[in-house]
Amino acid sequence: MCPLLPGGDLPLLAMPTDGPLAPGGWHDLLPDIRAVVEDRLPQAGGLLFRGLGIHGDAAFRHFVESFGKPLLDYDFGSTPRSAVDKGVYTSTEYPAHQSIPLHNEQAYTLQWPQTIWFHCVTAAATGGATPIADSREVFRRIDPAVRARFAERRLMYVRNYGNGLDLPWQRAFNTDDPAAVERFCRANAIAWEWTEDGELRTRQVCQAMARHPATGEEVWFNQAHLFHVSNLPPAVRDSLLAVVEDETELPRHVFHGDGSPIADADLDHIRAVLDGCTRSFPWQEGDVMMLDNMLAAHGRDPFTGARKVIVAMADPVRSPDFPPDFPADLPAA
Repeated sequence: MCPLLPGGDLPLLAMPTDGPLAPGGWHDLLPDIRAVVEDRLPQAGGLLFRGLGIHGDAAFRHFVESFGKPLLDYDFGSTPRSAVDKGVYTSTEYPAHQSIPLHNEQAYTLQWPQTIWFHCVTAAATGGATPIADSREVFRRIDPAVRARFAERRLMYVRNYGNGLDLPWQRAFNTDDPAAVERFCRANAIAWEWTEDGELRTRQVCQAMARHPATGEEVWFNQAHLFHVSNLPPAVRDSLLAVVEDETELPRHVFHGDGSPIADADLDHIRAVLDGCTRSFPWQEGDVMMLDNMLAAHGRDPFTGARKVIVAMADPVRSPDFPPDFPADLPAA
């Protein structure tokens, strides 16, 4: 056990004492692996297992299932992924030249996975790192005035599905049945409406920060900087704003919870803090990274070559902001 990078324990590197294991060799070390996770993950926020003899979709699924937690489906997703095994998905399928900013998985919802695993099946020829950041440190570095505004007003995420930029609603909700979408929205405190052209619009008011259920630490926990239209390349942003009558018609956007706009200066500050907290390392094939999704954010660097990193999630956490009368029978927006 040792820090992989200077200046902190995120991620903490865990390797077999006697060197890399043969395929499946991790089984014999499972009690030690579980003890390491229980003891060190809450402090470090992330562990990088290297040399355990894990390679490929099935081996990865077997490893993550050995922790005894049911794997979660990727429902109400915000990015394109494909299922590769039961509970195992590709990482976000954005073009290789694009960066994915740091974020906590599904922090744009009122329920999210506390645990997320990544497995490098094929390392990119160049680039392709999964940068990470300590969400506790991000919280501490955010200007107190910005924290106060976000905490008081919270955030409202607005999505218009399809239109070539956000996912089609059929893929985001894993169904072709509008009634199933509405049942999901009612159960998850999401307001919805079907537009005149038959497409779906949703709104959900969520937390801007959160308190870890086990450690009690406060973390920065939202995706405002990702959903906001200012995250798009300037030419794309200008084109979209030129054709919509109202910003709620954008494929995706975010406001304060009261519907007021978020100041560009606040978003610039948040992005600068995330950049300053970023920690990055090159993947090695066979690596498995386990993150506490509330304690550590993750992203993706551009890459060349045939990169394959797969993902699994477990341990659902529900926000204290969830309506007290859950399940809420929300009307359409």
